[in-house]
Amino acid sequence: MPDGFLTAFSAVINALFLVAGVYVYLSLVRQIGARDAAPSDTPERTFGALDAALALALATLFLLNAVGPSAASGKVVLRTNDLIANALVSLGLFLFVAAFLTVRRRDIGFLAGFSKLGFRRVFITGGILLFAAYPLIVLADLLTQRVLGTSSSRQTIVELFTDSQTLEQRVLVIILAIAIAPLVEEFIFRFFLYGVVKRYFGRLAGLAGNSLLFAAVHAHAPSAAPLFVLGACFTIAYEWSGSILVAMTMHALFNSFTLVALAFPDFFQQ
Repeated sequence: MPDGFLTAFSAVINALFLVAGVYVYLSLVRQIGARDAAPSDTPERTFGALDAALALALATLFLLNAVGPSAASGKVVLRTNDLIANALVSLGLFLFVAAFLTVRRRDIGFLAGFSKLGFRRVFITGGILLFAAYPLIVLADLLTQRVLGTSSSRQTIVELFTDSQTLEQRVLVIILAIAIAPLVEEFIFRFFLYGVVKRYFGRLAGLAGNSLLFAAVHAHAPSAAPLFVLGACFTIAYEWSGSILVAMTMHALFNSFTLVALAFPDFFQQ
């Protein structure tokens, strides 16, 4: 077939893919709005003033930490101990917030919707919604390239994986990316921070606030727009499904696909 035909066909498929992704997430937003308008006997999921104080402290800590990498100069050598420390700090933060909510007699299982969906439904829902989110992320990436003239491919996970020097480091990066990061980041950003901001300022402010902070924490300006879109899709998926496990699944699958793409760069580039 002529190259021109293949190019045009690919452009049409990509456009249809983008329209489908936009339609899916607009449909989710409409369903969320319709559900709010209908009366419900389900108790409202709320957070209190002390929860808001902790959320503000965490947001401030994240923003201060995000400034550090951007101001650093020179290439930092990746060390195994740093990866282990990163994992322990992340898990420690997760346990601290969970313990804080438990002491305040918050039912985390109910609030986060842990038992709302079965494992199979969580996995299928997360996979479908991530598939629908990809064209939105790619569009944000393309717009970033047009504006900044640079690609957003060198995100934190990419840099960690490519800079790893031993098999042990690569295994640790994979564990961080596929297990720890989805667990901790979705619990902190989507469940806790989003829940608190939504409680006091509304759903739109919660979505925008946690997505902006999610992008800022990764401290990589060229990836800010795609990460914001990714965080927004995670938030919409969580709000629509009522289970943070859906967002965690999406996050784990996204990082898994990224690592697979790194393992087979020639194939995915084509």
